[in-house]
Amino acid sequence: MTPTALAPSVLKPEPARRRTKLTDPAVGVWLAAAVVIVLGWLIVTIDGGSFFARANLTTILSNCVALGLVAVGQSAVILTGSLDLSVAYLISLGTLVAAETMQDGSVVTGILAVLALSIAVGLANGLIVTGLKVNAFIATLGTAFILRGWIEDNYTGPAGQVPASFRHLGYDRIGPIPVSIFLLAAVAAAAWFITRRTRLGHHMYATGGDEHAARLSGVRTRRTVVIAHIICSLCVGAAALFLASRLGAGAPWAGTEARYDLESIAAVVLGGTALAGGRGGVAGTLGGVLILAVLDSVFNQLSVDPFFKNVVRGVVIIAAVALYARRGRRSA
Repeated sequence: MTPTALAPSVLKPEPARRRTKLTDPAVGVWLAAAVVIVLGWLIVTIDGGSFFARANLTTILSNCVALGLVAVGQSAVILTGSLDLSVAYLISLGTLVAAETMQDGSVVTGILAVLALSIAVGLANGLIVTGLKVNAFIATLGTAFILRGWIEDNYTGPAGQVPASFRHLGYDRIGPIPVSIFLLAAVAAAAWFITRRTRLGHHMYATGGDEHAARLSGVRTRRTVVIAHIICSLCVGAAALFLASRLGAGAPWAGTEARYDLESIAAVVLGGTALAGGRGGVAGTLGGVLILAVLDSVFNQLSVDPFFKNVVRGVVIIAAVALYARRGRRSA
């Protein structure tokens, strides 16, 4: 079969397929999120708490921002069949770079410095994966250790300081809605548009679905994976800027304490994106982020033991993946 003959099937991946709304995984994820919210409200109310209190709603949305930004970026690389385990340390280093640069310079300079760092890390990850043919798990884990070594060698605690004007991003709100949620919405909308409405997005799905067939059809798969890693790191950079505005300074533990590497992958998988690549999307990922944020809120209000909390989260993720796998076998 010639490359020309393969092109229609490969270059018209999942985004171009006409599927009913009821069979779209993203719809199922958001329905599940609605169920989790209702159950959470009932459980908290029975316990004597107030789930829909203004402060609690603000906390849930604020917790969605950082994880959501990282998970949106993680979605991009996972769609291509890759992943990124360096995100947690990139967040930590990003907050430090932002705080130190803003302390000595301007907010704009700090933002540009973090974005430049993010592009450099994403480019390095992409080139290691595609150029050196190193498995993405090992490649990005190696990058994580390099970033960790730099942080531990140069920082022993919080450093730098962000100006008060920049902290509005982390703390201002409109009613119960934090303004930072609009940052997440903007980044998610841009990622959705790229993956669903552009040639690059079609190439990302094609590369994750069948890299060999995509290459035969003319897709530059290496470049696609590299760009996906850069997109991921830019999203992580946005999360670092948000956390810097929340903390008021750079923190060596900003990304690792919240385990954004594993949490972001969990949100992506919970949102219906296949770890093998080629299926899923940003909309489902945001639903997965909301589910995790609501579960955390309910557990915190009930003062649930951390061990039990992690057990429940693990069971939810395993059940979701098993359901997606069963649905995939039926559709096949």
